[in-house]
Amino acid sequence: MIQVRRARRSDADDITEFQRRMAFETEGVRLDPPTVRRGVRAVFDDPAKGCYYVAEENGRLLGCTLVIREWSDWRNGSVLWIHSLYVVPEARRGGVFTRLYRYLRRRVERTSRLKGLRLFVDKGNRRAQAAYRAMGMTRDHYHLYEWLK
Repeated sequence: MIQVRRARRSDADDITEFQRRMAFETEGVRLDPPTVRRGVRAVFDDPAKGCYYVAEENGRLLGCTLVIREWSDWRNGSVLWIHSLYVVPEARRGGVFTRLYRYLRRRVERTSRLKGLRLFVDKGNRRAQAAYRAMGMTRDHYHLYEWLK
C-alpha cells in the first residue's frame, strides 16, 4: 500500500535524482547533480523554503513533491503550492499522485490557516491536466509570466 509522509533528510539523495529526472523528462534539461543536491538539502536546512513529501511502498520511494507556502492577504492564510512533483515511470497511473494530493488536501481542510492548493502544469501536458481535473482542481484565471536569470 502506498503511504505518504513528510520527507526525511535521509530521502535527499532519492529526491535529488527525482528532480534531475523530472527536469530531463519535462524540459530536456540536464541538471548539475551537486547543485541539485545542495538545493534539495537547503530545503531540509531551512523549513521556510518549503518541505518535501514522499510517497512510498514497501520502503521504496515512488514519488515526491516540494510544497511551498504562499501568503494570501486576500484569504488571510496560506496557499500551498505543489512544486517539483515527480513519480517514477513504473508507478505512474498507479495512484501515487492521488495519494500525495489527498494527503495535502486533508491537511488544508483540517488547518484553518491553510486556504488551498495550487500548482503549475505545462500547457502541453494533457495527461497531468486530466489527473488534476480528476482530483477536483480547476484551471484558474491567471496566466504565468516569468523572468528567470
